[in-house]
Amino acid sequence: MRYLGMSLGMGVALGYCAAFGTLVPPMFPAFFPKGAVVETIRQIAATTPGQVTLAGVAICLLGIGIAALAGLTKEREMPEEEKKKAIAEFSFTKGILVATFSGIMSACFAFAITWGAPIKDSSIQAGTSAIWSGLPRYIVIMLGGFTTNFVWCVLLYIKNKTGYQFFSGTLRNDPPQRNQETIIETAVDAPSEEVVKHAPRTAAAGDHRVPMLKNYLFSALAGTTWYFQFFFYAMGEVKMGKYNFASWTLHMASIIIFSTMWGWILHEWKGSSKKAHSLIASGIAVLILSTIVIGLGTWLKSKAIAP
Repeated sequence: MRYLGMSLGMGVALGYCAAFGTLVPPMFPAFFPKGAVVETIRQIAATTPGQVTLAGVAICLLGIGIAALAGLTKEREMPEEEKKKAIAEFSFTKGILVATFSGIMSACFAFAITWGAPIKDSSIQAGTSAIWSGLPRYIVIMLGGFTTNFVWCVLLYIKNKTGYQFFSGTLRNDPPQRNQETIIETAVDAPSEEVVKHAPRTAAAGDHRVPMLKNYLFSALAGTTWYFQFFFYAMGEVKMGKYNFASWTLHMASIIIFSTMWGWILHEWKGSSKKAHSLIASGIAVLILSTIVIGLGTWLKSKAIAP
């Protein structure tokens, strides 16, 4: 997002994340618990519901490709000064490379959800209702992300000497600028710096007071809201049955749709041609269609196995 903006950055990264996170687990039996029934892509494609579901995944990838083409069109058509107005550090080449790496690695979250099936099964055996059974997996899955972020942030606190800010309502110095620290985010993280509008300094010179209570409350709210995406994901995944691998596609497509909407709100596409606008609008329409098709495939499967 730093180099491509909200619309294209999230679109490309989550496109790779959707493709790898959706297709890799069902293609490789190693991702399934020992003794579990394994449905490969070939087996799924042998049924009508499976064909519809896979068609939905293909439509999703097509939509992602159209969104990426829209970004490339925008990059070629817009003058350099217009790009910099919306995205200060715009760089298509750097952005594509980072988004590709981020998207592929972020798909490991989907692998972890599949690998965590034994935890889900144990939860059911312990008496947990099926709809809540997927939640215990996230304790282990998110521990990895927490550890990485925690260690990196501690290193930044030491480097910038900012650890005291957890306990002090007054800044000793001006906060570090973006070029003084590195921000780490993955494709499934909530966008942070890219959508923050910093309040202007209205206090007297040298007055660096901080609203501690609001900072803690809004940080807690952000973390809770971010977690809810996986809270409801776990509930919906249960309802998709054996085709739950497609739930990852739905999740990623939804994030792409709403991140693109934020890109419009933040005027990232202002000044681009009608062709670019038409492409990004078409990409979003195709992504919405893919969610409908995947839902249809799941519904057909449920009707096929109904007594």
